[in-house]
Amino acid sequence: MHASDLETPALLIDLDIFERNLRRVAGYAKENDLRLRPHTKTHKVPAVGKRQLESGAVGLTVAKVGEAEVMLGSGTPDLLVAYPVIGRSKLDRLAEVAKKTAVTVALDSLFAARQLSEAARAAQVTFGVLAEVDVGLGRVGVTPGEELLNLAQGILRLPRLTLEGITFYPGHIKQAGEGADEAIRKLGGVLKEILEMFRRASLEIRIVSGGSTPTLFRSHEVAGLTEIRPGTYVYNDVNTVRSGGCEWEDCAVSIFTTVVSTAKAGQMIIDGGSKTFSSDRLVGSSESSFGRVVEAPECVFHTMNEEHGYVDIRKAGREFTVGDRVRVIPNHVCVAVNLHERVYGVRNGEVEQVWTVEGRGKLQ
Repeated sequence: MHASDLETPALLIDLDIFERNLRRVAGYAKENDLRLRPHTKTHKVPAVGKRQLESGAVGLTVAKVGEAEVMLGSGTPDLLVAYPVIGRSKLDRLAEVAKKTAVTVALDSLFAARQLSEAARAAQVTFGVLAEVDVGLGRVGVTPGEELLNLAQGILRLPRLTLEGITFYPGHIKQAGEGADEAIRKLGGVLKEILEMFRRASLEIRIVSGGSTPTLFRSHEVAGLTEIRPGTYVYNDVNTVRSGGCEWEDCAVSIFTTVVSTAKAGQMIIDGGSKTFSSDRLVGSSESSFGRVVEAPECVFHTMNEEHGYVDIRKAGREFTVGDRVRVIPNHVCVAVNLHERVYGVRNGEVEQVWTVEGRGKLQ
């Protein structure tokens, strides 16, 4: 099937770019002696996770138990749940996953650790644990210093848990270029102090897990980091380009849409709105834009209703008519993928792969 025959809106993945992204990041990780355990929140497809593993990833990362259950289909030998799992029913499900593959859980409280230990003991399984530390985002993670040490020591005392190391997410660093130099240096300093604290306490830390897509290719500058968990790199999006994490030619994703109205002068309406695209705005900008029109980047996709996308075409340099097809790179691909049932892998205009987004809506 040719991509032009697809009903719209349809989420397309350029397979050549996708495969290049996989090779590039796997090569970077290998060159810098970093474990690559990518986050599957971007693609939510076991077949894509399998491709990441085949390209050199040591395992996969998920946020929710439902995603862990789905990603067993990738054949991964290792799963990191980068989110505190709270509640016995969820933990019982996670214990079943742990009977099929190695599972590590990131957490930031002894409450979560005790619940995890109790579930592991009941199911006769073992969980690895990463103690989560806040390095600046202010979302989850304990404060570096005594609080982190106490958490790690508490985990060590709990049965059926093994302290594998620490984890952090530098999501407060939004840019990858020179503007991030000071933030990267500060992060390295915080991590150095943490690791020295653990050495003084004679606690072995095997894994230091961190990173994000914006900071991906600067991970080697953070001394002590042993593992990276990028997610968006697999497809990339507008905000990754704006953060300096990639170039336009690295964006494998676009959403194929149809022009359904040009009734208002200077405007076209496409058949994709808030139920098709992410509502995320541009990083570091007050500009109203929900994506980049590939065929005419001068267009401004400025407003969305549920099924309507409003595109200002006055500076497009070309005319659009009802029935025209245009591709739009979304601002935030992770959320956009979660809105679609299927993803179409395209090469040279032909649909080669149709992937069901099996992790879609797996919030529990």
